Amino acid sequence: MPTLTHFDAQGQAHMVDVSTKPSTHRIAVAEGHICMEPATLELIESGTAKKGDVLGIARIAGIQAAKKTSDLIPLCHPLALTRVAVEFQIFHPATVSTREPAVVSCTATVETLGPTGVEMEALTAVQIALLTIYDMCKAVDRDMCIQNVRLLKKQGGKSGRFDAK
Repeated sequence: MPTLTHFDAQGQAHMVDVSTKPSTHRIAVAEGHICMEPATLELIESGTAKKGDVLGIARIAGIQAAKKTSDLIPLCHPLALTRVAVEFQIFHPATVSTREPAVVSCTATVETLGPTGVEMEALTAVQIALLTIYDMCKAVDRDMCIQNVRLLKKQGGKSGRFDAK
């Protein structure tokens, strides 16, 4: 049975020693969604949100969050990231007559050459990008819901490739 790596033999939390692990090309991709009223999505798309370019600012926030992950999550290693990409996809409700929400999907891809993976950086980028959308639009829609944040894939390192089911 696998063990939790962030605890020592005495059960104390510690930062994993990666000093003997080889540097490899590592990639992680995470995704998440924010659901909102269709009118809120219209504001985002039209660029008329009071605080400005919602998706542009959320993209920058996601990139910045990936770079700051070790400042936010205590046992994460500070990493020299070689790439962070944050992308959005918009989903309009199928029909106007239903109560289906509009959805903005966020995908973050993070890469490094190093001894440890970038899964936490990709997940953090998605969360902060979606929280930024919430922050910028909460004046018109406090009912927005962030959901389904998860790791889609990772590759590199001893554990090899992971693809979500």
